[in-house]
Amino acid sequence: MSRAGNEAGPASVDEPARPAAREVPSPSPSGDAAAAARPLSAEAAHPPGPEPVDPRAKEAGRPESEEAGRRVSTLELFFDLVFVFTLTQLTVLLASDLSFATAARVALIFVVLFWMYGAYAYLTNQVPPDRPSRRILLLLGMGAFLVCALAIPRAFDDGGVVFGLGFLAVVLVHSALYTRGHGRDVVWYAVPNSLAALAVTAAGLFDGPRADGLWLLALVLQFVTPFFAEHGPRRRGGREAAALRSQLGALDPAHFVERHGLLLIVAFGESVIAIGIGIGNRPLTADLFVGAFLALALAGALWWTYFVRDEHGAEAAFTATSPDRRWRLAMNAYYYAFLPMLLGIAYCAAGVKKTLGHLTEHLHTGPALALAGGVALFLAGDVAFRSVLRLWPVIFRAVAVPVAAATALLGVQLSAVAELLALVAVLVVMLGAEARWSPCRPASRPGVDPSAGPGTVSVG
Repeated sequence: MSRAGNEAGPASVDEPARPAAREVPSPSPSGDAAAAARPLSAEAAHPPGPEPVDPRAKEAGRPESEEAGRRVSTLELFFDLVFVFTLTQLTVLLASDLSFATAARVALIFVVLFWMYGAYAYLTNQVPPDRPSRRILLLLGMGAFLVCALAIPRAFDDGGVVFGLGFLAVVLVHSALYTRGHGRDVVWYAVPNSLAALAVTAAGLFDGPRADGLWLLALVLQFVTPFFAEHGPRRRGGREAAALRSQLGALDPAHFVERHGLLLIVAFGESVIAIGIGIGNRPLTADLFVGAFLALALAGALWWTYFVRDEHGAEAAFTATSPDRRWRLAMNAYYYAFLPMLLGIAYCAAGVKKTLGHLTEHLHTGPALALAGGVALFLAGDVAFRSVLRLWPVIFRAVAVPVAAATALLGVQLSAVAELLALVAVLVVMLGAEARWSPCRPASRPGVDPSAGPGTVSVG
C-alpha cells in the first residue's frame, strides 16, 4: 500500500508541497526552525513538518494515528502473530475431528475471539502504542489471548473456565486502554463485553446445551455492544451519540486497512504450515510434490483474490466516507465480512492437513467439505466485503462460491488431487474473468468514481 511521505525524513520549507491527501507530519521540529529563520511564502506558510495540535481536532475525535500518519507498528504485528495462534489452535481442533459439531464450535469460538481482536485493532488505530504504559497494557492483552489459545482444544471441556478467564482478561485490558485513550464515556463498551466474558467463563462449568447456550449469549452480548455504547448511560457532560460516532469513525483508513491486510497475510501463513504438517514424514514422491504445489497455488489464488484489488479499493472507500458513517462501515467490512474470510482459511487449512496424505484416494466427507467449504466461505466473505464497500464487480466471485463448494463431490467421488485441481481452476477462471471484463487501472492508487455515488470505489 503506497503512502506518500511515510519514508521521508524531516521536512523543510524548501521542499515542494506534497499532496494534502496523504501529508505526513515529520517527527522533527527542524522544518519549523528553518521556517522561522526566513520569510515564509504563501506555499510555505504550512510546511509539511509538525504543526501545533488544534484543540478542535481533539474535540472532533481525530485519532492520534491520523495526526501521525503512521504505519502498523511492530508491536501491533507481534500482537497479530499471537492472535493468529488462536486460529492455528482452532485448525488443529477441527483437523482432529472433522465433524459438523466441531466445525460449529470452532466457528463459535472464533466469532467471540475475533470480536475482541477487532476491538484492539480499532483502538490501536486511534490510540497508538507509542508510550510505555500503552505498550505494557497491549503486551498484557497478548498474554490474555495466549491463555485463550492454549485453552482452545478444551474450551468445551475441562479448560472452559481457563479460556473464559483469559477472555475476561482480554476484555479488561482493552477497557483499560480505551478509557486511557478516550475517557470514561466509552467505558460502556466494557459492560456488555465483560458480561459476554463472564458468560463464556460460566459456560466452562456446564456441559452440553447449557454450555452452548451461554456461548450464544456471549455472542448476542457482543453484537449489542455498539448499540449499548452509543445509547447507554453517560456521565454528566458526556457526549451525545453523534459526537461519539464521529470519534469512533475518526480512524486512519490506511493504517486500519493495512492492519487487517497483515492479519490476513499471517493467516495465510497458517495454510502454508498446514502443507508441511500434512506431508509429515511421508516419502518425498512426485505425487506429494504435486499436491503440495497445488495447495500452495490454492493459497496464492486466495491471496490474489483480496490483495490485488480489494485492499487498495477498501482504503479509498474508507477515505471517501464521512467519519460519522465510517465506524459502521468498518464493522460491516472488517468484522462481519472479514470473519468468514479468516474462518474459511482455517477450514481450508484443516482440509489440507487431512488431504495431502491421501492425494490419490477418495476423500472422506469431512476433509472434502473442509477444503471446498473453506474456499467457498472465504469467497462468500469477500463478496460481502466488496458489497459493503461497493467495490465492483462481485458477480464473478458470487458465482464462484457455489461452484467451489460443489468441488467437494470430486474429492469424495474421485480423489483429493481432483478436488485441489478443481478449486485452483475455479479461482483462476474467476480472476481471469475479472481481469478480462473488468481490468485494473494502471494507477497505483484507485480513485473514487464520482459518477457511482458517495462511497463507491471503482477497482476495475
